[in-house]
Amino acid sequence: MQYSNKPFRKAPLFLLFVALFFGFSPTQGFSQADDVGFHIGGAVRYNLLLQNYKDFGDDEITVNDGQFTWDTWRLNVTGKNAAGVQLSFEYRFYPTFGTHFIHHGWVGYEFNEMNSIQLGVTQVPFGDLTYASHSWWFITPYYVGLEDDYDMGLKYLHQKGNLDLQFAYFFSPEPAGPAPTAIEDWPSYGVGGSGRYSYDIIPRSGAHNQERNQFNGRIAYALGETEVGFSAQYGQLYNSVLDEMGSHVALGLHTDANVNRFNIKASVITYSHDAKNDDGSEAELVHMGAYGSGTYPVAAEATMYTLGIAYSLPVEWGPISNLTFYNDYTLTKKANDAFYDTQQDILGFMVTAGSVYTYFDIANGKNQPWLTNSFGTGLGEGLDDAKWNTRFNINIGYYF
Repeated sequence: MQYSNKPFRKAPLFLLFVALFFGFSPTQGFSQADDVGFHIGGAVRYNLLLQNYKDFGDDEITVNDGQFTWDTWRLNVTGKNAAGVQLSFEYRFYPTFGTHFIHHGWVGYEFNEMNSIQLGVTQVPFGDLTYASHSWWFITPYYVGLEDDYDMGLKYLHQKGNLDLQFAYFFSPEPAGPAPTAIEDWPSYGVGGSGRYSYDIIPRSGAHNQERNQFNGRIAYALGETEVGFSAQYGQLYNSVLDEMGSHVALGLHTDANVNRFNIKASVITYSHDAKNDDGSEAELVHMGAYGSGTYPVAAEATMYTLGIAYSLPVEWGPISNLTFYNDYTLTKKANDAFYDTQQDILGFMVTAGSVYTYFDIANGKNQPWLTNSFGTGLGEGLDDAKWNTRFNINIGYYF
């Protein structure tokens, strides 16, 4: 598969703009005295993989099933000015996918220790935060826009004692970056608008739906080392061909518990998309996309059950200070009886060595959209005889 790297030619101009706008100098950073100032950082990540996809009955692993790629590099800016206005910004570049896009970018203000606001592209308050998973792969809700999602809008945060409240209004998804103009492997799938970090519903031929006017509420309470919470989401789905509004809703119960060296994350999430196709028929599928890889069909209604368990082991092995072992599992039950369930299980461990974090993952999926030779089919109708597919993945990241 060939990807164009032409979008990256503008990267130096973009970096120059950021540096000039925020007035960075080599010595500028956070002030320890008053916490006023800005810091620039980022990360570089590489990916090594070996995959065994058996959708077509071929168990043989060939040389093309292994790859070593430059996963991503990113730029981060954080800080606040003398007036107390905060900034958090991250822009990412994905050479393998031939795209680049904003991850998040918001300005904020702390009224006091308990209350603050964020305006811009900010994380959607839904489920366990910041992540509901332990692995590099995330859990299946991520692939339908319900884990680590980012949209454009306004968020209010209130924290008092053990109580954590977040409410948000999002006018639209985050802005999309460029995507390859032609992907031969997916001729029937539109790619426009899919150059983004988090998964959103994207207009495509026959289903010109897009997300608008989304409201989120999240309440969580800490009981010792355990947080329990409830999340709700409601928004509109606008079909530009029909000039009609549909809707989407999601509800989630979630917990994040620390017991000695163990961390346990669990959730039950249900979602429903009330959308129409361009011909006016009720949509049994919606089309979502990210990373410039086109769109894939997702069941319009489903319930997801997730469970992740991790164990942290401190060590003193040269630069290595910690090993984190984990297993994250998701079962997706689709409301349409003609569709087939999706399962995903990630077994692995993370190695912490200073600023270097390395994930070793054995990713297994059955009707999982990425762990397959037939990209994107799993979260839609799925296959009745889908096999368990496996990918061994190593992701190495240096963060600065």
